Amino acid sequence: MSKEILIAGLDPSMNNFGMVKVTMNVDTGELSNPILFLSEALDQSDSKKVRQNSKDLNTATKHYKALKEFLVGVDLAIAEVPVGSQSSRAMASYGMCIGLLASIEVSLIQVTPSEVKIAATNSKTATKAEMIEWAFNKFPNAGWTTVKRGGILNLTAKNEHLADALAAVYAGLNTSEFKLAKAILSK
Repeated sequence: MSKEILIAGLDPSMNNFGMVKVTMNVDTGELSNPILFLSEALDQSDSKKVRQNSKDLNTATKHYKALKEFLVGVDLAIAEVPVGSQSSRAMASYGMCIGLLASIEVSLIQVTPSEVKIAATNSKTATKAEMIEWAFNKFPNAGWTTVKRGGILNLTAKNEHLADALAAVYAGLNTSEFKLAKAILSK
């Protein structure tokens, strides 16, 4: 009987937090049954009298609750951990993302944005469109976000976050931490 584990891939961001769950057959390494979820920042554009820090706290709380619920039953999480920032606003996003990742109560493997792009496209400079195309080709029936234009369904740009979350899983499978965990589970 094959052992299966549930792995979550995460692409944290202040505005769009991408989350993917996949089932992995430990014996074969095959990934299946993807579940996609995108936690989007609250639309607070009409609340001009609300302080920015209050808006940020509301968004962080929304992402935290979504993340906690999404991780129920997950055996392992793999996250694309953000790197430095060029502005104070980007630094606020960075801080929020690091805090959300720190709240995770299951084992977490960290991967870099470069590792994520390489795992998906074999290129550190992959575009958002290339990442989305790669992810869609892996699991075309996963429930990607689409919009109808001219009677044709098109993938939306928001799939970037879901694609990065999926690619984080593939990047994590290449880490020494995962290889050690897999060896233990295989026995």
